[in-house]
Amino acid sequence: MRVLLFGATGMVGQGVLRECLQAQDVSEVVAIVRSPLDRIPAFGLTEVRHENFFDWGGVDLSGFDACFFCLGVSSLGKREAEYRQVTYDLTLRVAEALLKQSPQAVFCYVSGAGTNANGKQMWARVKGATENALLAMPFRGVYCFRPAYIQPLHGVRSKVRWYNAIYTVLGWAEPLMMRFAPKYVTTTEAVGRAMLKVARDGWPQPVLDSAAINAAAEQWASVEASVRS
Repeated sequence: MRVLLFGATGMVGQGVLRECLQAQDVSEVVAIVRSPLDRIPAFGLTEVRHENFFDWGGVDLSGFDACFFCLGVSSLGKREAEYRQVTYDLTLRVAEALLKQSPQAVFCYVSGAGTNANGKQMWARVKGATENALLAMPFRGVYCFRPAYIQPLHGVRSKVRWYNAIYTVLGWAEPLMMRFAPKYVTTTEAVGRAMLKVARDGWPQPVLDSAAINAAAEQWASVEASVRS
């Protein structure tokens, strides 16, 4: 499976990249980034620097089995038009370019808990509109991931300092949250494994909340364990 990854320098993207590079049936991960990846080069990883995510002319996006779109920005301090441009417009521009060259791909989009195209919160409406537009596109499959709290694992860190501060403060409570509120808590590891699962085998619903993400991740881990043994 050839995977196209966006957002590999972010917290979720780092976790997804790690799981892709460890997966048995992933032959190559192509990470499209604006800034260099802060990691040692790995077998099966191709890093492509690209500045303008609104212009894909001349960029080879063919031959991919899956696209894991983990790119996103906070809505804090942004007006709706600005947030829509970097969320809805940018995502759809990428998806349209990919669809022309790799219509056989499965598109996995990281959204968020509370996403609702008719919601009261600006970010929820924009994310909801983005989800709806993607779900209407004729890829082999489109899946929207709506995690709530995401626990970073395996040294993964957010680029946003105050996010890291929150994870540090809540670190002691994360095991309890995973045990007693699994519907609202997942991990960077689980998100990556769940994306691999739905890209390979599909999933009954096109929208996955934290509980569904965790279930898909467990199924993926079970299959991987049997293959390795």
